[in-house]
Amino acid sequence: MLFKSILTAAFAAGLSLAGSAAFAQTVGPSGETATPSAEVKLTDSDIAALKDKGYKAALLWHTSSDFTNAVSAGAKDEFARAGVTIAVTTDAQFDAARQRSDIETALAAKPNVILSLPLDPVTSAEAFRQAVKDGTKLVFLSNVPQGYKQGTDYASIVTDDLFQMGKQAADALAKAIGGKGTVGYIFHDASYYVTNQRDQAFKSTIEKDYPDIKIVAEQGISDPARAEELASAMLLQHPDLDGIYVTWAEPADGVLSALRGAGNTKTKIVTLDLAEPVALDMVKGGNVAALVADKAYELGRAMAAAGMKALLDQPTPAFVVAPALTVTKENVAEGWKESLNRDAPQSVLDAAK
Repeated sequence: MLFKSILTAAFAAGLSLAGSAAFAQTVGPSGETATPSAEVKLTDSDIAALKDKGYKAALLWHTSSDFTNAVSAGAKDEFARAGVTIAVTTDAQFDAARQRSDIETALAAKPNVILSLPLDPVTSAEAFRQAVKDGTKLVFLSNVPQGYKQGTDYASIVTDDLFQMGKQAADALAKAIGGKGTVGYIFHDASYYVTNQRDQAFKSTIEKDYPDIKIVAEQGISDPARAEELASAMLLQHPDLDGIYVTWAEPADGVLSALRGAGNTKTKIVTLDLAEPVALDMVKGGNVAALVADKAYELGRAMAAAGMKALLDQPTPAFVVAPALTVTKENVAEGWKESLNRDAPQSVLDAAK
């Protein structure tokens, strides 16, 4: 779910972030070592030191969605523990100019901490500069303004455990096809560290851990609207595929349409992020075997904790990752809640009964 949001943001702003080679663990956009989000926490004495200081926070989001609602909930609950009030919450609607205006509006409220996903690295670098001058503690979700230095300009970047998302997708697809067979690999054909790491983690895990599974077809995709067309072409060449990995849920829905159009009930799909159409197919026992998701609520909690540690002048990790989880028919209700801090769509819950 995180990826759909930040990818849309990246496309809207025309971002082209450096891709990464295959890593055995998640690394940041500039190669930063990952710190598990569970390690970013406040002690009782930290909480006591923060209370009754009148500290305020601003949540400056790029969009409104189940994902951002869950991130906000995690952040608000963590801030509430320390008596930090939420002064401003905004939605830039994927508009970098609007986000700049949101930042200016928020600064008028004099927040001590700002949590945000910067839409455009150049525009946001200038827009957040006044916050840096004011001493406001900045914590970013997945993206970072151009030229900003951790520890000087911002406290931390927080994102998903990208390697684990790809690895868990590989493990889930292997399980669904009995540990052997042939699979297709539909990856994101763009230089973007989030998807590059997730996709490469899937591929490297299959190649390293599952010698009886062969990736026999690979297809890059940049436009989700072409997913059905590209998948149909792949299936024409390889009609007997046991499974297909798809880089995220929206194009996976197109791949599912291609399978249905071919009358194919055998090929299993595993994809990343939660979405109603693919989840509905999964719980009905269709082609979709599993969905791998991030823990959005935990992302928000960790962002707030990092911001408050910065307020206490404590060192903060440069790059923080929240855990991934595999959602299947058996745990869809619990998984949705754990990821997004809300119930799964009623259609999914009804079909899972």
